[in-house]
Amino acid sequence: MKKNHWLTLACTFLVTLRLAAADEAKPNTLTAAEKAAGWKLLFDGESLTGWHNFKKDGVRPGWQVEAGALVCVDPHDAGDIVTGEKFGAFELQLDYNISEGGNSGIIFHVTDEGGAVWATGPEFQLEDNAKAADPIRCGWLYALYQPPADANTGKILDATKPAGEWNHVRLLVTPEKCVHEINGVKYFEYVIGSADFNERVAKSKFGKMPLFAKASSGYLALQGDHGKVSFRNVKILRK
Repeated sequence: MKKNHWLTLACTFLVTLRLAAADEAKPNTLTAAEKAAGWKLLFDGESLTGWHNFKKDGVRPGWQVEAGALVCVDPHDAGDIVTGEKFGAFELQLDYNISEGGNSGIIFHVTDEGGAVWATGPEFQLEDNAKAADPIRCGWLYALYQPPADANTGKILDATKPAGEWNHVRLLVTPEKCVHEINGVKYFEYVIGSADFNERVAKSKFGKMPLFAKASSGYLALQGDHGKVSFRNVKILRK
C-alpha cells in the first residue's frame, strides 16, 4: 500500500507539472511570473479589444482575428491600428509572421497631433527581408538606425526567419536607452533626443516633421501596410 501511495503521488505530481507547462506555453497568455512582474497583454487572442484605427473609432475589416492571431488580412482595407492606452517607458515583446514581400511596422509614442502614425512615432520596421521592396530592413529604426555588419559574412546583421515563419521581437524604450532585438539577437541601441539621434533625424525625411519623436509617451501602432502580417503574444511591461 505504501509503495502504491507514493507511486500515486508521483504520478499526480508529474501530471500537475505537465498541465502547468502546457498552461505556461499557451499563446496569448501571461505566465505567473510575468503577471507578478506587471506584464500586460495587449491582445487576448480572441478579439480586437483594446485596438482601434488611428484617429478613428473601431477597426476596419482588413484586420481580423484568425487562429489566435491578430492579422492584417487585407492591407487595402486595414490601415494602421493603435492601442487605447498610451505608454512612455516600456518593454514590448511580440511574435510576428509576415507574408512573402510583406511590409509592416511597430510605431511607438504615437500622438493624435500627426496626420499619420509615423509623423510623430519612430518605427521598428517589420518586413520580409528577402523580397520586400523597401530597402529599410526588418528590425531597423526606420531611416535612422540599422545594425552593424556581421563579422562572419560582411553583410548587415539579419536574425529574421523566412516569410511564413514566426519571429520574436523585443523592443525596449526608456529615456536612458532604446534596444531593438529580433529572435534574441540584439541589433543596436540609441537614445531618443540625444545629439546623435537628433542629427540623424535632421538628415532624414523626419527632419521636416516638427512633431516627430517629440512626445515622451503615446500609443503603440501596428501597420496594415503591404501584404499579410500576423501578431500574437503581444505583451508590454511599463518601466
